[in-house]
Amino acid sequence: MEGVADLHLGDELEVVPTRPAGPGELARVHTDLHLERLVRLSEAGGGSIDADTYATPESWTIATRAAGAGLVAVDELRRGRGEVAFVVARPPGHHALADRAMGFCLINNVAVAAASLVAAGERVLIVDWDVHHGNGTEALFWDEPAVLYVSTHQWPTYPGTGRASDVGGRAARGATVNVPLPAGATGDVLHRAFDRLVTPAVEEFGPTWVLLSAGFDAHRADPLADLALTAGDFAELAPVVAGYAPAPGRLVLFLEGGYELGALRRSVAATLGALVGEAGADEPPSSGGPGMEQLEAVASRRHEALDGPE
Repeated sequence: MEGVADLHLGDELEVVPTRPAGPGELARVHTDLHLERLVRLSEAGGGSIDADTYATPESWTIATRAAGAGLVAVDELRRGRGEVAFVVARPPGHHALADRAMGFCLINNVAVAAASLVAAGERVLIVDWDVHHGNGTEALFWDEPAVLYVSTHQWPTYPGTGRASDVGGRAARGATVNVPLPAGATGDVLHRAFDRLVTPAVEEFGPTWVLLSAGFDAHRADPLADLALTAGDFAELAPVVAGYAPAPGRLVLFLEGGYELGALRRSVAATLGALVGEAGADEPPSSGGPGMEQLEAVASRRHEALDGPE
């Protein structure tokens, strides 16, 4: 929120209260058993779920409100209350599976919003530029032809998923686009990946809504991974993603990772600034890192998977 404040948006910014996502809204993506486990763990005082993930006594309430924030954002945009919404929420969500919490994530926030849109007949593009692959989001929509899931991520690193050859299930061949990148990759590599791999898939898919899993742990200062992006790179990528939406008011950003607070603040300001016409980037874009040559291999593996047996 300090990054948001740095833009000095005044009356152009509206901070909207959230609400808890309801049982039916959560059940579109998560099993009853998973949700019951989270409730019981929180009611029991919290505890560890895995080596990275835990719950506190307040976690169930907080997680359902984080998921509800995406639903509120969609509703606000549908009512014409803005051109872009930013869900500033913790816990993040993109690692959460249907039946399992993992990777700091309890409920898959972006998936809850996407599933609500699909239920209303929309075609949803999810772009995930978090440094880690969103294995939960991919798995939840693996066989859903109304969702196109796109992920750029460091490879190899946690959680070990996101191969270029993973292209979607039988009913949704091609509706998963993975772009694994080597450590040290810079913004010019991601730009090329969007031009070479992402944009053609989006144009073929034709989304009616765009949801961005905006993790900022791909920043070069973040301690949890080793991509080398800057706030300036996010400022350049954000309008590309926004351009995939068919009209204003169809873009929602969801905060995912980002663990160096100064870099997170700068990256948020840069991203939102680029979307609302305010100068927010205080770092130039990056270039010259490894990965450009790997993009052709990524494209080849994807095409081989699409051309091969289901």
